[in-house]
Amino acid sequence: MLFAQQSLEGIVYDKDTKRRLGEVQIRNQNTQKYLFNDARGEFRTPVSKGDVLVFKKTGYISDTVVYNDQKALIVNLKEDIKSIKEVTIYGRKNPDEVLNEIKRDYGKHFELAAPGELFSVGMTGAGLNINSIYNMISKEGKNARRFTQFIGKLHEENIIDFYFTPELVRNLIGLEGDDLKAFMQLFRPTYEFVTTANYYQMVKYIKSKYEVFKLHPNLRPLRELPDIKLDVKKEN
Repeated sequence: MLFAQQSLEGIVYDKDTKRRLGEVQIRNQNTQKYLFNDARGEFRTPVSKGDVLVFKKTGYISDTVVYNDQKALIVNLKEDIKSIKEVTIYGRKNPDEVLNEIKRDYGKHFELAAPGELFSVGMTGAGLNINSIYNMISKEGKNARRFTQFIGKLHEENIIDFYFTPELVRNLIGLEGDDLKAFMQLFRPTYEFVTTANYYQMVKYIKSKYEVFKLHPNLRPLRELPDIKLDVKKEN
């Protein structure tokens, strides 16, 4: 018995985040015809009673629905964690390479910042290391320590930037433009988290923060403070 075709409308969601999913393939196994839903997760397709619809999207577990005169269809796809591949960002310099370059270019300042052993033992017995004491109390030594402390903090920030990237956030939650910039500033993770979390924990962190972001769409970070410039000469 043949059933008359009807027009079925529906929306596809991410089961966990509840955000709408676009670019989902919807295949009718009875007719072997398929289409993709739009960027808002919505679709409309001709169906007959008993048609089997299969919903597929890269990175998600497929779902199958049998049409039985439903007025509308809500489909929730579960993310397939096993299929997530780590994103490799080419052209982004490794933070350790950056730090090594700074140490090479400003080697004198790093030497001054490390006072070394205060006491030395020689042929005549124990004594004070004059150079170490000078490095500790001299203005030049204090400035060098301030400089290396600043570089240490900069290195930590570079490590955060290396793993918490706009490319990763954009691919996971689809933010663009000002919204992406605001999200990156508001939910920037700590150095401690970045250095202990694996890729999947970072993905979970970003998606959980996105749920907070959706609840407060007008939330924006405070005005950025001006950069502090240190007057340190690069060595030749």
